[in-house]
Amino acid sequence: MSRSLAVALFLWGCGSSNTYPDPICDSATSSWSPGTSAFEEVTEDWGLIGVEGTRVVAVDFDGDGWIDLHIHRGPHGAPESFDEEGGRRSWLLRNDEGRGFIDVTEQSGFRATRSGASGEGRAGSVVAFGDIDNDGDLDAITAVSDPNGDRTDHVTELLLNNGDGTFSLASEDLPFRLSTDAPAGVTFVDYDRDGVLDLWIVRNSVSGAPAQDHLYRGNGTGGFVEVTDQVGLRTNPWSSLDDLNNARAHSNAWSSNACDLNGDGAPELLAASYGRAPNHLWLNDGSGEFTNRSVASGYAFDDNQDYTDNQFFLCFCQANPSAAGCANAARPMISCGTINWRDDRDREPFRNGGNSGATTCADIDNDGHIDLLTSEIQHWWAGEGSDESEILFNTGDPDVVFERPGNEATGLTRELPQGSWDKGDMTNTVFDFDNDGWKDIFIGSSDYPGTRALLWHQHAPREFTRVETSDFFEHNRSHGVAVADFDGDGTLDIIVGNSRSRCSGATDCYERPQVRMFRNVMGGNFLQIDLEGTLGSNRDAVGARVQVATDDMVQTFEVGGGYGHYGAQNPHRVHVGLGASCEAEVTVTWPNRSGSTESATLPAGYRYLWVQASDDGPEIVSDL
Repeated sequence: MSRSLAVALFLWGCGSSNTYPDPICDSATSSWSPGTSAFEEVTEDWGLIGVEGTRVVAVDFDGDGWIDLHIHRGPHGAPESFDEEGGRRSWLLRNDEGRGFIDVTEQSGFRATRSGASGEGRAGSVVAFGDIDNDGDLDAITAVSDPNGDRTDHVTELLLNNGDGTFSLASEDLPFRLSTDAPAGVTFVDYDRDGVLDLWIVRNSVSGAPAQDHLYRGNGTGGFVEVTDQVGLRTNPWSSLDDLNNARAHSNAWSSNACDLNGDGAPELLAASYGRAPNHLWLNDGSGEFTNRSVASGYAFDDNQDYTDNQFFLCFCQANPSAAGCANAARPMISCGTINWRDDRDREPFRNGGNSGATTCADIDNDGHIDLLTSEIQHWWAGEGSDESEILFNTGDPDVVFERPGNEATGLTRELPQGSWDKGDMTNTVFDFDNDGWKDIFIGSSDYPGTRALLWHQHAPREFTRVETSDFFEHNRSHGVAVADFDGDGTLDIIVGNSRSRCSGATDCYERPQVRMFRNVMGGNFLQIDLEGTLGSNRDAVGARVQVATDDMVQTFEVGGGYGHYGAQNPHRVHVGLGASCEAEVTVTWPNRSGSTESATLPAGYRYLWVQASDDGPEIVSDL
């Protein structure tokens, strides 16, 4: 019997007796091993030929149980064109019950302008989805990163879902509708746990200067008010070295996120920063006020502050041999015509961090604490002091402290192809591609010669094996990623974007920035859970923590509200690989102020709808 048929036959409707059908399970299931092909390309089969982009969002925007897509490509701030000869920049794609994607961008009104002009759509380079009015369907924000635009017709907008697959523009009076702005990340979060989604918007540079990040509190009806100052999130302009080194200056953000890092139920706020500026971490005190823990937590930058192998420092020393630290400086490996070194600041800690693209929150090592994976662009000329992509393992300290064992210890190493110089890591995701219960890591490395999609399999706690492209797929300059069970078979598929930046004279670029879809063929035991909040929790259950215990392990998940480099999002649905187990004890901690919990023992092989405080408990749904 097929999994879909079994689910259709066994609708759960047994009241409080919690009687479920037998699990759909293979107790002999094993994890991936080298030489096993994990994915097959289905780009054309799913109707994605011609869809181009670097920002990938996967959510069920129409509420039919099938995961849909939003794809976007640059440039930032450019209006959408629906003319036949125009250059498409965005696609809202409806999943046709696992048979492929249907383009509904124009008819949905997702890019409609306030003027209603035909043939043109509204700009919006950063996209995130969340149910801001708790009516059961996903609303959205489309943020315009256009720092010098000074425009009023194409600005950051809130879109209200009409419940029929279409969207309408919300109020013109929202405080984030700015004519000149540079949002680099948008995350829906209920920071004060009042049952209403709020907005964390982080910003890059406006008119050449890093800008203040902002938190907006939602009122549950589509309105928002800025609360940045009153909750302690104010930062300073880039003028004081002391502020910069201690992450008290603006973030220069490239992505946002929010997750509960100390297990108290209250989400922390994150901003990953470009330009080797410190990443920002804001500790929530539980009442919705924040303390800056960026440096103290270890998130701002790593401990390596050595700049003496920076090629521009060596050029500086060649021109200034008597300067501090230059007596034994090596000969530079570059031409020193232009010395890109400011000796009054480039020795400082804030200049020896990373170019952080995206931070993902996940309990990677199954110890019950939410860890972080941060992608970094690492230029060879910057030396070893420049941060590289790595896992930050959460120690469980109530004040939030991370340890960085390094990539040699975890196995997240790679060899750059001959002639390659830079690691262009900007996007990433954490997912269990073989359903063995251990989360694996994907990093999209892009924009530089020789960069490509990278996948690592976690074969033991904190130990990873790099998966060869022959076992997953070859995808050069991989920029943008989303994972979801698009075809409803119980495994997580992957969709990747592509960048054509820096392609002049390169031989590894594709002709078009075509997105590609790869179907997971691994199989394995699983559970999927859709959560619906009531009783003081937001309807999406953003911030809910799900603990899944089997005989072999305990996994922890948290429902997110968008993250990543200029917008990324995986579904609110919790996907759990169960390894060889055929059932699991599942405990949900709801994102309300009391942190109420519910538990159930669930058989493998089904997708469940779990409505908070329902007398019937989790219900098997039949639309896989």
